[in-house]
Amino acid sequence: MNAIFARIRWLYAVIVIFTGMTLMIVTFYLLPKPYSVKFSAWIIRFFLFSPVEVKGAIDPETQMFLVNHQSDIDIGIMETITFHDLAWVAKKELFDIPFFGLVLRLPKDIAVARESKTSLVKMIKDAKERLDEGRAITIFPEGTRSETGHMKPFKAGAKMVADKYALKVQPVVLIATASYFSNKRRDFRPGTITALLLEPFIAEKSDPDWLKNTQITMQKVYDDELANHPRHR
Repeated sequence: MNAIFARIRWLYAVIVIFTGMTLMIVTFYLLPKPYSVKFSAWIIRFFLFSPVEVKGAIDPETQMFLVNHQSDIDIGIMETITFHDLAWVAKKELFDIPFFGLVLRLPKDIAVARESKTSLVKMIKDAKERLDEGRAITIFPEGTRSETGHMKPFKAGAKMVADKYALKVQPVVLIATASYFSNKRRDFRPGTITALLLEPFIAEKSDPDWLKNTQITMQKVYDDELANHPRHR
């Protein structure tokens, strides 16, 4: 019986997310940028009953956000806790998916095929164009979702872009979002999500280990938050 209710909750959440994305598409040319994206993200959060407890502050000068990734709701969380016009970096194949690809293409998010050096060069060029437009590059540096609570090794793409343009980088740690919405488990439960905003820094090309050290810091912050607040589990 619990499994049946879990599937019903999950289906409700999927419908809400789909509706929110549809609203973004419909309103994209009606609202100034980036309000169609922000509006749809707020609609999704409202109907998923997902308040967010933010610890720390968004730096208005941030040029790149690094965010750990567990759930499909992570994007909506970031859109609603930031005032920046976010330019998301995503796998190229996602841009080719009917409907969902349009959600990425309309706001001119950045596509990357990680096995292609040509694609990485284009990603760096596209990132510069978005930065010149005043947008903040936003990356899930793990490259994919991980629901275990242990972050996967960060991909080098984030460092390549940040080093190239000496960007101001702000790490963001989202706590256990997969426990609130998971496509893998097909489950959804409302609840307060915690977002921890870490201190920003300027990417230093001379420091070859800054990305690895950032991952270590983010993992420690994640583990400490989980240990001190068992409700996230």
